[in-house]
Amino acid sequence: TSLDPASRVEYVSTGKVDITLANFTVTKERAEKVDFALPYMKVALGVVSPDNAVIKSVDELKGKTLIIAKGTTAETYFEANHPEVKLQKYDAYADAYNALLDGRGDAFSTDNTEVIAWAKSNPGFTVGIETLGDYDTIAAAVAKGNESLLNFLNEEIETLGKEQFFHKDYQETLEPVFGSDTDPDSIVVEGGKLS
Repeated sequence: TSLDPASRVEYVSTGKVDITLANFTVTKERAEKVDFALPYMKVALGVVSPDNAVIKSVDELKGKTLIIAKGTTAETYFEANHPEVKLQKYDAYADAYNALLDGRGDAFSTDNTEVIAWAKSNPGFTVGIETLGDYDTIAAAVAKGNESLLNFLNEEIETLGKEQFFHKDYQETLEPVFGSDTDPDSIVVEGGKLS
């Protein structure tokens, strides 16, 4: 099931889906409503902008419009730390990226792994801020109290870690996108253990 970022907690907590997996950042607020499995990735925020007006620092966003997806850590971060930045919010990532492509905003912020990959496949755009805010972890989430599913996920993540699955998967799927400049250890969490 495809769903917008702001609906992930609701869908898991109400049982519309059993697991939310793709790019779900662990936060205290979310952990009050869902149970997180062991992490498999770590990310920070990144900011992508057009090549003709690359944003290289948060200070350069003053008086500009920053595109974000609703219900994301980018929304939380900018509202809490940079209220001077004008946010243009979209329900879906696709709409946010299209807004950047169409010039409806000056830049877009979400997880750095996403903006790096997107910029590499969209000529004319550059990630001017590769790391912003704290590093967070990405993990699957299940409904609060669903211990059997949570334990299953954690056991699988630990088992896969022993096989170096997440590094192998990175090499096969993400390295071709990110290129050899990105250190896999800056993204991959093996076996649920932060290094």
